[in-house]
Amino acid sequence: MDRRLEVVPCGYSKQIESGLKILRIKRFFLCQCNWIRTILVAFCRNKFFSLNQVVNTSVSGTLLLGPGPCNVSENVLEALSRPLFGHLDPRFLEVMESVKSQLRTVFDTENSVTFPISATGSAGMEFLLANFLEPGDTIVVGVNGVFGGRVASLSEKLGARVVKVEQEWGRAIDLNEFRDTIRREYPKVAALVSGETSTGVYQPMNGVGDVCRETGTLLFMDCVTSLAGMPVHVDKCGADIVFSGTQKCLGVPPGLAPVTVSPRALEVYRNRSKPTPSFYFDLDAILSYIDGDGGRSYHHTAPISMVFALDAGLKEILEEGLESRWNRHARAAEYLRSEMVAYGFEPVVPEGERLNPLTTLYLPDGVNDAEARSKLLMEHGIEVGAGLGPLAGKIWRIGLMAGNACETSVDWLTEALKSVLS
Repeated sequence: MDRRLEVVPCGYSKQIESGLKILRIKRFFLCQCNWIRTILVAFCRNKFFSLNQVVNTSVSGTLLLGPGPCNVSENVLEALSRPLFGHLDPRFLEVMESVKSQLRTVFDTENSVTFPISATGSAGMEFLLANFLEPGDTIVVGVNGVFGGRVASLSEKLGARVVKVEQEWGRAIDLNEFRDTIRREYPKVAALVSGETSTGVYQPMNGVGDVCRETGTLLFMDCVTSLAGMPVHVDKCGADIVFSGTQKCLGVPPGLAPVTVSPRALEVYRNRSKPTPSFYFDLDAILSYIDGDGGRSYHHTAPISMVFALDAGLKEILEEGLESRWNRHARAAEYLRSEMVAYGFEPVVPEGERLNPLTTLYLPDGVNDAEARSKLLMEHGIEVGAGLGPLAGKIWRIGLMAGNACETSVDWLTEALKSVLS
């Protein structure tokens, strides 16, 4: 057996060889008749053999190789099942403080205002824009995919004047143009997507923070897909308002949006002409609960179990080490790209701009996107993501995130493709 199949991170089961043999047997019999297919699919998902024996696919029996969520570890699942505390219970607040401290490490920041918003990743975007933009403010937005477009769209809804710096999908924003636009417009906020999930682009940030300091601009970053999977250095790059999500490289189910806010941004917030036009996302109201200097005030009931899960996921990240984790994601992505070439898949994004946790690949000629993805999911228990916007039907988005970022995930996928593409 190929030696690379022995590399299984994070304590996942080593029964890979037998698993792949069963998969080959399954492939053969799936071509015979529907009743055998039904029996074998059930067998491969029962207690005698499950995808847990290859990577940790938890109880779903599905290997989640899409753009998120990803499969989570047993430690995270155990944390989700812990008995609840009240949201003002000192024991729960200790866990919240642990989460805040660990998030500072993962964001690579000293910002005291660093915590998880009680909602999914998109809520992190809305929280930041609602608090730091007012009607009539100018925001410069890099748009090279769906999520840069969402920042621009929401900013318009909030009454801001939006100046877009656009780039073709699959390429990073031109930083010379972006920096020049900031110098010309003197915006209140400049926004870039660190990891564009719709295209698989990792955005360089060189010099943007310096220009934002020159112009008095707040630098906004969307790190939903890059945080804990590729280098994110909030303080070093001069970012002021940053958000992420738990369901990707943090290795936790969807449900929380980690954010961090610089002291410079807090000063801008204090000088708003009007209060934040939101109850749920009001920064001061949330801080009265999250920080609570001199006592904590009730704002909302925090999702206790999700905070437990995030605490467990962050502990795993820091135990592995950020650089080791980044390197593991890089190795897995490179292995995926090299293996998929044999099946006719070609990278969308050029070298130097690729997002390791999420790889985009052009489909081979003649492959029906929806049919192939359906076969992968229903017959092999593997999920991959479809293309969006102008790339719909043309590409796959394959996520190797958190514990799934390993060569074993790729081997399982390529073994299944032998029958799916035959």
